[in-house]
Amino acid sequence: MPLNRELIGRSYPISDVYEVAREKIRDFAVAMGDQNPAYVDADAARALGHADVVAPPTFLTTLQFRFPHPSPVTDAELGLNYALVVHGEQRFTLDRPIVAGDRLRAVQTITDIRDAGRNELLTIESTVTDESGARVAVATGVIVSRGTAEKK
Repeated sequence: MPLNRELIGRSYPISDVYEVAREKIRDFAVAMGDQNPAYVDADAARALGHADVVAPPTFLTTLQFRFPHPSPVTDAELGLNYALVVHGEQRFTLDRPIVAGDRLRAVQTITDIRDAGRNELLTIESTVTDESGARVAVATGVIVSRGTAEKK
């Protein structure tokens, strides 16, 4: 069954605040195998002009797993069968580095649903802001819904 394209433009604000913890950044960097000292050593990060350890840009993926609801993926109106999903692509645009101590909020928005052969590509844009409301980053992800495109 095709995805509900009437949901293009629908937003899903995450009501909780995500406080970026130094240990979470370190754990993420170690799991990625990234040995950049600014990710694990506060002194190294400060030497580069940061207030504390810096998060790798892809650290923003942790927000999606920390706050799975509300989300386009869990919205029954969308009609997404998660068993048919594969990750298509991910892109991050940072307005500034994310550092330990940041308190972040996010809003996910369905920005596009389009056919790609027998599949549908669902684009979700997550706008991340700090506690003052200033934009910190935008994460854009594409999910492939396999075999759900309307038959022509």
